[in-house]
Amino acid sequence: MTGARGGRGLRGIVFDKDGTLYDFNATWGAWTLGMLEAEAGGDPLLVEAMAELLGYDPEARRFRKDSLVIAHTPGEIADVIGPLLPGRPSKAEIVGRMNARSAVAPQVEAAPLGPFLDGLIGRGLTLGVATNDGEQPARAHLEASGVADRFAFLAGADSGHGYKPGPGQLRAFCEATGLIPSEVAMVGDSAHDLLAGRAAGMVTVGVLTGLAEEADLAPLAEVVLTSIADLPRWLDL
Repeated sequence: MTGARGGRGLRGIVFDKDGTLYDFNATWGAWTLGMLEAEAGGDPLLVEAMAELLGYDPEARRFRKDSLVIAHTPGEIADVIGPLLPGRPSKAEIVGRMNARSAVAPQVEAAPLGPFLDGLIGRGLTLGVATNDGEQPARAHLEASGVADRFAFLAGADSGHGYKPGPGQLRAFCEATGLIPSEVAMVGDSAHDLLAGRAAGMVTVGVLTGLAEEADLAPLAEVVLTSIADLPRWLDL
């Protein structure tokens, strides 16, 4: 029964992807080193320089808490590393390469997504994804997890609705589903996610499977959970 109240008066939930549906460092920590090495043509000094700009530790294969990668778009990342790259490729070329590589990157689910999402749908909730990733790699990740069909709406930074912390993607979810923002929760792991949710008039829920700590998210969230696995319990409170 799409749109029925599924707990706490909610009718819908919009999820961020990286750091929310998927554990951020577990998914992207090792992958990013390979991406930087490919872009640098194997030049270790260039890898180090790009890693510093992105807030990434190549040795630990982890991102710093202040990394711009956690909430920025592929285009913004390309703007940062582009001036360092051999041959000065265009922004479109860099984004295209990043999207192609990231689309096939193995994703580490923050919780077993199939049963988790089916449980929410069983409560009558309509689900969506709003990510600052590109729409094509985001869709590829959800399809690889076998859960793309659980979502009534998917928007990436390049889908025409803007990107977080702006509320455009979340407003588009409401327009597509006919839901009222106050009856929708935005679940995410970064301040960008929660600021977007607040700007859209949604309930905001933080999770700790990204880079932010509870103290970073608590001022912007109704609740901060360890991961999405805790969401059903919170809905029942």
